[in-house]
Amino acid sequence: MKKNIAEAIGTAVLVVVGCGTAMLVGCNAASGSGYLLTALAFGLTIVAMAYSIGNISGCHINPAVSLAFLIRGDITAQEFVSYVISQCVGALCGSALLAAIFGAGHVTDATGGFGSNGLAGVNGSVIAGLLVEIVLTFIFVMAIMGVTSRKAQHGSFGGLVIGLSLVLVHILGIGLTGTSVNPARSFGPAVVAAISKNPAPLASLWVFIVGPLVGGALAALVYRFLED
Repeated sequence: MKKNIAEAIGTAVLVVVGCGTAMLVGCNAASGSGYLLTALAFGLTIVAMAYSIGNISGCHINPAVSLAFLIRGDITAQEFVSYVISQCVGALCGSALLAAIFGAGHVTDATGGFGSNGLAGVNGSVIAGLLVEIVLTFIFVMAIMGVTSRKAQHGSFGGLVIGLSLVLVHILGIGLTGTSVNPARSFGPAVVAAISKNPAPLASLWVFIVGPLVGGALAALVYRFLED
């Protein structure tokens, strides 16, 4: 139960800080600084959560990461399901908090509704959006697999490496899909935006669930092959 609560809190914080920053600074090609600030917000949140709840739940706060750990055999199927539920609940709570802070007027802003993801940067192409999310999640989860490997020698710097890896993939991905690499992070804002009468993000939500899960699974399988 404590692990599940930690995962819910961590995911809520990720949504509030990451998506909240995106709402404040805007994410468009004319504002490169907005890209960087949003990327840093997501990455630094991971760093903060890794060093606060990492020793409790492992700080997955991402179903794609939990799936990778399931494939590697670090968690059971039951733990995987409970983690994913906790992460989605946390994302919903974080998005609801953003709605309370910013108000419903922001659901049609440049972020697509409380920082939800979209396909505008890839001209609405579902295939391109899937490829972006698969590749970026693969890169991110590969870094996590390496840092958390039993052969790793990163010591206490693991959380920093993972956080900076998330910054890295956001720098490229924000202008394309808004960078999900995390189904829960996409689920919460899209649902709360729909409740606030902006159902548009729900149309492509499946891309930001399937893409990261495929990317995470591929990273786990490839890393296991390389490490053996």
